[in-house]
Parts: sequence; C-alpha cells; structure tokens
Amino acid sequence: MPSAFLHDDFLLTTETARRLYHEVAKTQPIYDYHCHLPPDQIATNRQFENLTQIWLAGDHYKWRALRSAGVSEDLITGANTSDYDKFIAYCRIVPSLVRNPLHHWSHLELRRYFGIDLLINEANAPKIWELANAKLATSELSTHGILTSNKVAVVCTTDDPADSLEHHIAIAQSGLATRVYPTFRADKLMAVAAPAVFNAWADVLAARAAVEINSLSALLDALDQRHAFFHSLGGRLSDHGLENLPDADCTEAEASAIFTQTRAGRAATPEQAAKWVWYVMVYLGQLDAKRGWTKQLHLGALRNNNTRLLKRLGADAGVDSIGDFPQARALSRYLDTLDRDGQLPKVVLYNLNPADNYVFATMIGNFQDGAIPGKIQFGSGWWFLDQKEGMEMQLNALSQLGLLSKFVGMLTDSRSFLSYPRHEYFRRILCNLLGADVEAGLIPDDRSALSELVKDICYRNAERYFGLQAGRFV
Repeated sequence: MPSAFLHDDFLLTTETARRLYHEVAKTQPIYDYHCHLPPDQIATNRQFENLTQIWLAGDHYKWRALRSAGVSEDLITGANTSDYDKFIAYCRIVPSLVRNPLHHWSHLELRRYFGIDLLINEANAPKIWELANAKLATSELSTHGILTSNKVAVVCTTDDPADSLEHHIAIAQSGLATRVYPTFRADKLMAVAAPAVFNAWADVLAARAAVEINSLSALLDALDQRHAFFHSLGGRLSDHGLENLPDADCTEAEASAIFTQTRAGRAATPEQAAKWVWYVMVYLGQLDAKRGWTKQLHLGALRNNNTRLLKRLGADAGVDSIGDFPQARALSRYLDTLDRDGQLPKVVLYNLNPADNYVFATMIGNFQDGAIPGKIQFGSGWWFLDQKEGMEMQLNALSQLGLLSKFVGMLTDSRSFLSYPRHEYFRRILCNLLGADVEAGLIPDDRSALSELVKDICYRNAERYFGLQAGRFV
C-alpha cells in the first residue's frame, strides 16, 4: 500500500530516524542566520491581506515554475493582474510540480501555517484562498506571530552598509522575542564597472557616515565606520554574493587609481574590476576579523541571464542559474592572504555548483585554527541545492571530508515568512541520513550521543559559533 502524502514520518525511513526527528529535532528552536526577510515588515509587524502577498510575491522559485508551466508573465509579476488571479494561476500548476521541491514546500506551508491539508489544485483553490485569508487576518500570522510560533530565536537579514538600519532599531525596541540582526553586505561597493551605480551608492554612504568620500582612504574609513555601527546594533555577520573570488593582486596605488577613475564616471575594465574586488574583499575580511565577525561567501551563481526579464523586472527575477566558474585557487589565496597575517575571521562558504562540493569540503580543512571548532564552515545546500538531493550531497561531502558534528546547520535564505518548513525539511533529511547509517551498522546506535549531535546541528552549534544573543523559547 502506498503511504499517505506528507504523512507524519515523511522522509523518515527507519525507526532511529523517526525517533531522532520526532523526539529531538522537531522541538529545536530555529537559528536563521542568513535570510532576505524585509526588516521593515518585521518592524511594522505586517499583517498580510491575502495569500498571494505572503506566498507568491517576490518568490522567484515559484516564478520560475510558473514560466516553465507556460503561464503568462502578467499572471506572475503583472502589475495590473489581481492577487486572486495570480493565486489561481499558481494553484493550477501545482499538480505539475511533482518531484520539484516546490510541491513539497507549498503543501507543507499550507499545513504548518494554516492547518490546510487539501491538495493544491485549481478545484481546491477557492477554498484554500478563503481559509488561508481568514487565518491571515489573525495576529498568529502577523510577521511577529509567525516568528514566535515557529520558535525563531535569531534572524539575520541582509543589509547594505549605507542602510540607516532604522527598522532594526525599531525591532530591538518592540519586545519581539526573536532577536533580529543586520548583516553587512556591500554588493554595490564592487560595481566599479558601473560608475552610475557605484557613485550613487557612495554618495548615500558618504551622507550616512557624514564624511566626504573623495579618496580611497575616505571610502575605507566610511566602511569601517558603518561596520562599527552594525556592530553596535548586535550585527556580527557579513555576506558577499560573487561568481567567484578574483585571482588578481591589487596594490593600494592601483586601488586608489581605480577609485578615482570610477568617481570620475569612467568604467573599470574587467581586469581593473577584478583587482578592485580583490582589494576591497581583503579589507572587509580584515574588518570582520577585527570585530570578531563571521564572513559568509556565496559563490557560484550566474545571475541575470535573461536580458528581457532583467529590463522588465530588475534583479532577482528568477533568471539566475548555477555557474561553472573556477573556485579553488582564488578562494585558497583569499583565505590564505587573511590567515597569514592573523586576520582570517570565521568564514561560511556556500557552494552553488555541486561539482565543487568536494572542493569546498576540503578547502575548509586547510584553514581551521585549532581554537574555534569549525572556524571555516562548508555551508548548507544553497539556493538550487536547498532540496533533498542537494542537502544530502552537502551533508555527505562534509561528513566524508570534514566534521558533520561541528556543522552550523540550515538557514532559509528566503524573502518569505512562510519558508520555515525548510528547516523541518532539512531536519527530516538529516535524521534520515543518521538513521540509515545506524540501520546499516555504520555508526553506533548510541541514543544519547545521536540526540546531542542532532541538537547541535539543528541549533546549538550555530548559537555557539555566531555569538549572537538569541531569543528564548521554552
């Protein structure tokens, strides 16, 4: 007899796996150390008007699926299409998503947040819309309600150095049990090949730091000042999204010349841009080390492939993919450059190309310092790899070539407040891997040790590693 869809033991194929999940993993708080949740929506405790606003808006995973199913762009991102019509369009295609993780996630989200166990399809769509929207009108599904009910102890958002962080200040004063921290992500600092973008950003940064950014040293001082401001609000993480680290050296004189040229409105050449990125990445690594932060490197995405949709919608439109960039040599040089001067911070490396999993899993072992457990981390399956097979590949690579026991676990990397079932998904997969190994006699059937291991990976390792004060959920 086939099993029921998404039954209680979904993904759990052994008795040990079921025990580890239901008795241990399921009850752990969530430590969401990297995401793209909008801080203003947390600060205002936003109440969403309908399911489309919280479920489909901004979700480029779902946008890609809708396009692949032949749905018109007007029913995906169109400004003149009603929320209800967009919702119906998505429900209509969900049956065609079988074996895509969206099929699991969408049903899990309806069950966990709304208590709706109907199959998502066009026939059930009106009932789902009615039931979900009624629940959305309650305080339980405001942004604060969602964070609290999911026992989210920490949220780290993604923030530009020039952001005012006013919403973070408001959140800290709101009494919300979840602790919400900014993450320092200087994407526009890298944009010397696009002077209009770089200079507009630098002018905002100058105003925020109350300095005139007319030299390289002034820019670096402004970045240091903003880094210190993030620190004063509890921030302890930085982040960078790069295709790969450049394999290029850059002197201070060269960086200064590139800065002056860019401020004058002349675009950097590809060679100059590579030198600039190397120079500022080393400087930002030094800032992170100085203040005891953790640096996150998201490597390997080939972004904005579709010019037509980029022009219509801008970035993050669902037209990115996995790239095949060389990673190992420049990544090693970068980590070694910081390490040899005693300025290597804690680092989490996220890999988007599964062909490079063993590269990343072995790279982290080169720069462990014998003082901080798991100082250099091979981060969780990211973006296109935060699905069952991708998570298993990351967990297996880390287990074979590093220490799974020191892993800081899962994160949502999401713009949606309904994404926390991804932590459940990860925890079930983790427990199933461990349970299968016990069943095969590959690891001891030591209940106490396995329970402690699961608690560490689901929550405690992250709490110890990142050093952020967490909200407490009994």
